[in-house]
Amino acid sequence: MSGTLLTRPRATLIQALGAAVLSVVELVGDMALFAVQTLLWIPRRIPRGHVLWPVMYEIGVQSVPVITVTGAFIGMVLAVQTYEQFAMLHMENQLGAVINVSLVKELGPVLAGVMLAGRLGGAIAAELGTMKITEQIDALTALGANPVAYLAVPRFIACCLLIPLLTVIANVAGMASGWWFSVQVLGIDSHFYWFHTEGFVAPWDYWTGLLKSVCFGGCIAMIACHRGFHCRAGAEGVGRAATEAFVYSFVAILAADFLIGTWMMKLYHALWGVTPL
Repeated sequence: MSGTLLTRPRATLIQALGAAVLSVVELVGDMALFAVQTLLWIPRRIPRGHVLWPVMYEIGVQSVPVITVTGAFIGMVLAVQTYEQFAMLHMENQLGAVINVSLVKELGPVLAGVMLAGRLGGAIAAELGTMKITEQIDALTALGANPVAYLAVPRFIACCLLIPLLTVIANVAGMASGWWFSVQVLGIDSHFYWFHTEGFVAPWDYWTGLLKSVCFGGCIAMIACHRGFHCRAGAEGVGRAATEAFVYSFVAILAADFLIGTWMMKLYHALWGVTPL
């Protein structure tokens, strides 16, 4: 009797762990199948203008103010955080190189992706989730239209096309604000600020950041559409879908950032035989 009681908590813990692992595997597999289905529909059905343009306006134009503010503060925060260490080494004139390479290669794409995951991922999941629980998606199926082709494909295309452009806007805003703060507040010479930036930031860094932003846009669109299509009933289900879209997108952005950064570093070393700075 006592032996049975002692083994029950262990069995329950193992069952809970196994259920969690199976749930994660099932979720990842279902998202992968949804992504494959969406990608297969792109060459078969190019979205028409009256479907694509409103989505692009909502994703692109309406995100410009928030992404500009985000990029501007990223540049100023980088200037504040790195100036003291560089001043101790009497290298404050090289501050622009560190700020700008960090922006275009890492912080600009990642923080812009996180901000857009919160704004766009939640909005897309909530919109599609509302359509799901009000049976509008079922109505599209009944009318002979494929919901994935009609709803997911335009959002995926818009995110992959516009999030890199929004990242460029964030980078420009960050570089401008970092330069202004460094020159006007920290007293760094403007000539040396841009001179060291030009010598340190390479085109490879720009392309690395753009590649990351394209992948981030695809992850945000796929995850948000998937959560919207699998929304549970009720207002609580819509809120849960929006929250899951942001959380899963955030994790996917970090994972993709690590994988792409590692792969691009190895590719750079293979092409030029040196390790990138």
